Amino acid sequence: MILIAMGVSGAGKTRIGEMLAERLHCDFTDGDAFHSAANKEKMHHGIPLTDEDRWPWLRTIREAIEEKQRASETAVFTCSSLKRSYRDILRNGDRDVVFVYLHGSLETLRERLKTRTGHFFDPSLLQSQLDTLEEPDAEEAITVSIDLTPEQIVDEVLAQLKTRDGA
Repeated sequence: MILIAMGVSGAGKTRIGEMLAERLHCDFTDGDAFHSAANKEKMHHGIPLTDEDRWPWLRTIREAIEEKQRASETAVFTCSSLKRSYRDILRNGDRDVVFVYLHGSLETLRERLKTRTGHFFDPSLLQSQLDTLEEPDAEEAITVSIDLTPEQIVDEVLAQLKTRDGA
């Protein structure tokens, strides 16, 4: 199984992804690590990425997912996965790729970004991400509110996974 923690910047993808990986005793990979230097530079300067910027990044993440699948490993990734077409590339028809949508209000996200340090993402891009976001439905992702504590979010994700698997 491959889990992908998704959502806009400030939703807590990295923290939740790390915690899920710890609970599942598997590897964690932050999708931001696959961004090109040019993409990071654009975002640092408040320039939104285009689909053309994202396609190679998404394909590189998909290749990393396939490596884990070939090794029959469970893994947790993070990726904003803002559009359905992006999620389609990452999923590539695999039923064992599960998205975890970390949903939050604009106010909560803004507050989180104000206090975040050491990240290349310019907080002014939040609105651009929200405008781009195509929220997944219940068939496409497990949705959890970021108003919960990180521990509650992870518990909820694991509970919903059991329900999906019929366990």
